[in-house]
Amino acid sequence: MWAMIVKEFRQLRRDRRTLAMMIVLPVLLLVVLGYAASFDVKTITVAVAGPQASVVSATLHAPFEVTVTAPAQGAAWARNELRDGHTEMAVVTGSAHPLVLIDGSQLFAARAALTALSGLERAGASGASTSGASASGAPGGSALPVTPTVQVLYNPGLTTSDIMIPGLCGVVLVFVGTIITSLGVVRERQTGTLEQLAVMPLRPRDVFLGKIVPYFLVATVDLGIVLAVGIAIFGVPFRGNPLVFALGALLFLFVTLGSGVLISSVSQNQGQAIQLAMMTLLPQILLSGLIFPLSSIAAGVRWIAYLLPLTYFNIISRGVMLKAQPLSSLWPSFLFLGLLGAVVVTGATLRFRSYLAPARQRRRSRPAAATQEAGA
Repeated sequence: MWAMIVKEFRQLRRDRRTLAMMIVLPVLLLVVLGYAASFDVKTITVAVAGPQASVVSATLHAPFEVTVTAPAQGAAWARNELRDGHTEMAVVTGSAHPLVLIDGSQLFAARAALTALSGLERAGASGASTSGASASGAPGGSALPVTPTVQVLYNPGLTTSDIMIPGLCGVVLVFVGTIITSLGVVRERQTGTLEQLAVMPLRPRDVFLGKIVPYFLVATVDLGIVLAVGIAIFGVPFRGNPLVFALGALLFLFVTLGSGVLISSVSQNQGQAIQLAMMTLLPQILLSGLIFPLSSIAAGVRWIAYLLPLTYFNIISRGVMLKAQPLSSLWPSFLFLGLLGAVVVTGATLRFRSYLAPARQRRRSRPAAATQEAGA
């Protein structure tokens, strides 16, 4: 038994990737989750419109943070601000009962906004009863009336399924595109067919595209199934343009499939490929805004979220399905997905070229060696 223990320790010491994963990954998850695992929303961005916009902006306090003040605008402008994701709440003044619009697709921010509004109403009511002053800007009161008109847009019931299903579409694509695809090239090496690919009249990008097309079709079918189940069973709305959603899914799949091939080309066996794929999958689930709101993630960790493709696909899927956002308001997410795709696919192609080069060299050297032996 002692000999077996020593042998296993030696093998583990030589397998540095597994050892690093066993030691580094728990510490990394602890640090990341310690800063990211928070459902608390500390800041709610607000856009204020109407003739009394400056008065309301001056009296709103934490957790509300006024980002835009537009005295000449009305309800249509406020709705567009919410739809385009520029703010999480909008207040339209100019009447006895200001209109408060809340973006229900930002689930945790919407719930925090409703709670904070209730607190403002109670403060305004108590201030008016004790001082006899009105609730409109009175000391100790609230800038909003005691009973404002509150509307929750895009997810009026604040249901979790309406938020999770669009995000789960991205998780399914990540799973198929990264984990399953990462086993493709490694399988060629383990089955001994890599040299056959190397001597075929195919360029590295041809082999690369040939590897990802089948997984692309399977992922497309999976995406269709998830959407159909989410809409038919869970009642998730699809209010936007399907072509915009399809374009976002296409770019996102391109990134994930390229990541899978890149992981496969740097792995020696399927176990290493799965380990690396899981190390890229976990941060995307935890830091992309799927579970925890991006605004609650500490700034020291939040920058990682903006390097993850799932972050941008979540913005696209929720924006199209829940808010009917057009391409003109989602172009930054499309741009970042395109840049990530270009970087990943270029790296995968270059790595794949160097991956095939030794096999081609060995294949070419065999006829020369056979000729020399025949001459001898």
